[in-house]
Amino acid sequence: MNRPLPSPRSLARRLLSLRRRREQDLSGFPQLAVAASAISTLAGPEAFRDTLLALIASAQRRIVLVALYLQDDDAGREVLDALYAARAARPELSVEVYVDWHRARRGLIGKGDSEGNAAMYREYAQRLGEGVVIRGVPVQNRELFGVLHLKGFVIDDAVLYSGASLNDVYLGRHGRYRLDRYHLIRDRVLADSMADLVAREFRDSDAVIRLDRAPLPRTRELQEPIRRLRQSLQQARYRGAHEAPGEGEVAVTPLVGFGRSDNALNDTLLGLMRGAQRRVILLTPYFNLPRPVRAAIGQLLRRGCQLDIMVGDKVANDFYIPPGQPFNRIGLLPYLYEANLRRFARLHQGAIDRGRLNLWLWRHDDNSYHLKGLFVDEDVAVLTGNNLNPRAWALDLENGLLLRDPSGLLVAQHAAEWEALRQHATRVAHYHELEGVRSYPPEVRRMLKRLRRVRLDRLIARLL
Repeated sequence: MNRPLPSPRSLARRLLSLRRRREQDLSGFPQLAVAASAISTLAGPEAFRDTLLALIASAQRRIVLVALYLQDDDAGREVLDALYAARAARPELSVEVYVDWHRARRGLIGKGDSEGNAAMYREYAQRLGEGVVIRGVPVQNRELFGVLHLKGFVIDDAVLYSGASLNDVYLGRHGRYRLDRYHLIRDRVLADSMADLVAREFRDSDAVIRLDRAPLPRTRELQEPIRRLRQSLQQARYRGAHEAPGEGEVAVTPLVGFGRSDNALNDTLLGLMRGAQRRVILLTPYFNLPRPVRAAIGQLLRRGCQLDIMVGDKVANDFYIPPGQPFNRIGLLPYLYEANLRRFARLHQGAIDRGRLNLWLWRHDDNSYHLKGLFVDEDVAVLTGNNLNPRAWALDLENGLLLRDPSGLLVAQHAAEWEALRQHATRVAHYHELEGVRSYPPEVRRMLKRLRRVRLDRLIARLL
């Protein structure tokens, strides 16, 4: 039976809906006209580390670093040494570091009890003075239910943006690295906007505590301040003008997202995927896509768009435990992500065969993979720390920079970045190329069977 043609009014509504999705209404958010020549992509972890240290050494007015953590290891101490040296050379310099409250007060997973990185912060302050202010931000009452995942280092009028935190592997020390994306944007207005949000939301909040001083309160003592902070973060926005980019400029919109509803960053990511005309490139370190993203991907493929997704091979996952080493529960995660990817590839094998869907697995020696972000057609890119997983979608505090480039000024730069990322990636031609559960080590098979028996695998997928 033939389906009746839509009425002219229904067709007009559909076309208007598509146009709205393509031309998102971001009028309530800043749009900053930034010179394309002020935006650069850094080559890798070593370039990121060198650029960060050089910016710190030359800072004149302000340093505002926001990261999940600043680790007590060689790279973390190198950054702290640089911060204290810059402050000693210029006492008028404002130096602030914001890290996740929970992450700073515990040791590494699987490494036993510890006072965490906060002990290092206090030791530096006792030895060198309080010129470097380090604060802990408790986004939730417990780390399991959400962390500070905001990204971006503001140093004078420069923004160094990456999903990386600050430790040996992120900064490429001792021969190993964790690959992320790294961008430097030299623009005073953008730097002011990003520093302003941190000051408004964190600096004077009674939930945000100095970690470089003792004693530290217990988290239970901060429950009411944390509740007020969460309420504020759900309404948080970057401030700035709405500028039309001129010749040689691109439009940059900083976005913050927190919570499941009215999340500007989530809504923008979805809108960009739904409005894509030709191609989307999606980068994620943990293949555990939220349901709305999976739905948008299905729409993309049905409309005939090309979709490239790059993820890390399970051996390039942060939590992978090589054979021969003692296995613990955290080592199950890479296998869960691979199982998700295999199911996804099996579902969309037809699109893979037609070349509409390209799944890329990144692997380079014993290094790990931590990329995230989005390229849409040739005129839009998103720099973000959002892992595009259920946790980022609903629990963590995230942000991102939306770059709109209708004149194609950044096309060559984005193409070069994408080509460099594929240097150590291989395309999955068939889902059989991904290992199935039967090929996993015995301890992994046992744990997966136990989890699925009580349906805990779905809960774990939402929280990790």
